[in-house]
Amino acid sequence: MSDRNVVNLPGALDQVTAHWSPKVLARVNDQFVKIAKIKNELVWHKHDNEDELFYIIKGQLLMQYEDKTIELNEGDMHVVPKGVMHNPVAKEECWIMLVEPVTTAHTGDVITDRTRSLEDQMQT
Repeated sequence: MSDRNVVNLPGALDQVTAHWSPKVLARVNDQFVKIAKIKNELVWHKHDNEDELFYIIKGQLLMQYEDKTIELNEGDMHVVPKGVMHNPVAKEECWIMLVEPVTTAHTGDVITDRTRSLEDQMQT
């Protein structure tokens, strides 16, 4: 995480090389602002106590829920409510910004080989 007050979003995204490996850009009160590049699907999971905000910078994201799928395109924003099972899917590479409480575990209640610790997310 940078100590600077200005973060260049395209420049920060250039530094992200691995899919499904969010990077923390800033902290706003008790929320982290993160960026990630994603492709394919993550894993069905939920966050019992935290909402998650997804903002699509580039590409398309399908947010799968148990009863529906929401299509998100460049410029769209969507909040996944706490406690709701979901699975983000990107058929092609998609660039996203996330805003979520600092207590949010990457893959919620599920651990996979794609799960990233907060320490991993803090590294630039």
